[in-house]
Amino acid sequence: MRTSSGPTGPFDRGHTEDLMSFLAASPSPYHAVASAAERLEKAGFRQVEETDAWDGTSGGKYVLRGGAIVAWYVPESAAPHTPFRIVGAHTDSPNLRVKPQPDAGAHGWRQVAVEIYGGPLLNSWLDRDLGLAGRLSLRDGTSRLVNIDRPLLRVPQLAIHMDRSIAADGLKLDKQKHMQPIWGLGDDIHEGDLIRFLEEESGLGEGDVTGWDLMTYSVEPPAYLGRDRELVAGPRMDNLLSVHAATAALTAAAARDDLTHIPVLAAFDHEENGSQSDTGADGPLLGGVLERSVFARGGTYEDRARAFAGTVCLSSDTGHAVHPNYAERHDPTHHPRANGGPILKVNVNNRYATDGAGRAVFAAACEKAGVPFQTFVSNNAMPCGTTIGPITAARHGIKTVDIGVAILSMHSVRELCGADDPHLLANALVAFLEG
Repeated sequence: MRTSSGPTGPFDRGHTEDLMSFLAASPSPYHAVASAAERLEKAGFRQVEETDAWDGTSGGKYVLRGGAIVAWYVPESAAPHTPFRIVGAHTDSPNLRVKPQPDAGAHGWRQVAVEIYGGPLLNSWLDRDLGLAGRLSLRDGTSRLVNIDRPLLRVPQLAIHMDRSIAADGLKLDKQKHMQPIWGLGDDIHEGDLIRFLEEESGLGEGDVTGWDLMTYSVEPPAYLGRDRELVAGPRMDNLLSVHAATAALTAAAARDDLTHIPVLAAFDHEENGSQSDTGADGPLLGGVLERSVFARGGTYEDRARAFAGTVCLSSDTGHAVHPNYAERHDPTHHPRANGGPILKVNVNNRYATDGAGRAVFAAACEKAGVPFQTFVSNNAMPCGTTIGPITAARHGIKTVDIGVAILSMHSVRELCGADDPHLLANALVAFLEG
């Protein structure tokens, strides 16, 4: 862990309070980008449509595409070849998503057919009061967000009396048979029941909804935890914690009038299943936005190449704090702790994009912000996961560094982090974006 003289950034524990509000307001990627856009609008950013011609004026702008958002601030002094400083993150989290034919049931129970998205800890979804949220696509070509923020569904666990082997063998769940939530009683299952219910809840007419992207979530709100409230428990920290911090950092950096580069927020969808979509990090969204920004300011391909060559991206995603009950699963010399500051994520097999030069960039930002940082390296016997970092570096040819906040219970319906780490991360991101 590196330390410095003391924090100098704009954010404190109030940032963590705002994070909890952000998590509660963002039960789906579509809600997350809407929440981020609302904060950007208050800071003076304006939305630009991808189908419109872009101008080269200075100021803050953003693009929304599905569950992804890219926002950037162009200083008045920016030239066409001015490089970018990017914070990348993702908006999606593992969960249970509604199938195209959702109405199901058996033995007097009405159920909703769901598909497993990403790699959730399935046991954490059992016996939870679940809401339903996402995006409804309408017959007129528009879409509408929907959020049933009350106990609506539940995946009931089998009583131990009917499976005594759990005590010795552990819980074993079949993704198809055991994870279908109930939402009522009745022997007659009628096609269209769930969507008609959502149309009524949304004030729409019957038949208005012709498509949907819906997911379940725990309605239990985020909360402080512990004797001294030094921890935060909540949903979707992987990776809305980073989306929230990056949004706050971008709006703070945009208040500066002496920037020598263009600060950018890029929050993608579909990281949890490979990033290969038009809204994922492996798609063309980020490159297209950056190129159009260069060309809108009168730039050429040569200007684009110069800008990209000087660009740096911090790929911010959650990582693993050392687990007190499973310390042997961690690398013996790298034990990130809660409230120890953001983590630098390193893997020489390029599961993370960090190299020595990238470490120096992040160290400089943390030193400027007065923020301590830690390093995460996985145990050699346990290959680590990956992030949007290597994808961003390879697809766009820009220097990328993987960082984040150390948490416990990653991919659970409810994760755990230190209450100070969110604002420590945000302050480090401000220092990075300001240069």
